[in-house]
Amino acid sequence: MELIIRQRHDRLDEQQRAYLETRLNRLERYMAGLERATVELAEQRHSHEGMVHRMQVTLRGAHGVLVRADRHHADLRALIDGVADVLQRQITHYTERHWRRGRLRRRGDVIVEAEMAPATAEPPVMRQITRTKVFAVTPMYSDEAIEQMELLGHDFFIYRDTESGEIAVVYRRRDAQYGLLMPRLEMP
Repeated sequence: MELIIRQRHDRLDEQQRAYLETRLNRLERYMAGLERATVELAEQRHSHEGMVHRMQVTLRGAHGVLVRADRHHADLRALIDGVADVLQRQITHYTERHWRRGRLRRRGDVIVEAEMAPATAEPPVMRQITRTKVFAVTPMYSDEAIEQMELLGHDFFIYRDTESGEIAVVYRRRDAQYGLLMPRLEMP
């Protein structure tokens, strides 16, 4: 698994980096095909905790599967353990849901979980698309898209980026800031 570490206001020494690599490599036991781990590490001041380390890890697996964990803690080793535990739980949940029972299949507008395990007595979970909305995607800059999103009272807004000509999405993050999603075609 390729490991990419982005550090801002915080640094990992060799022991900490080796520990992080070991913990992340253990996750391959739970999900084969993990291709890349992107780690973002920063040090932040929290009003009630003082200086803490913040770590966000994004795992990219086969077929475009993304798993992400974001935690903060004063002790870096405890932070690494906490992030790895969250990732393990998410991977386990994903594999139990999508691989043991079968992948989600679409029949028209209805999504059905296929090939349930014979040991379970649960009925298939039916999810249905209840609304389809078609709209014009207008060329604009990201700041204009944010204004439109705020005017509409939505948490996201889809538009065509004037500079790149690609479809993009601006969204409101939990920290009250904004995010921008720009697609990039990756070949398998």
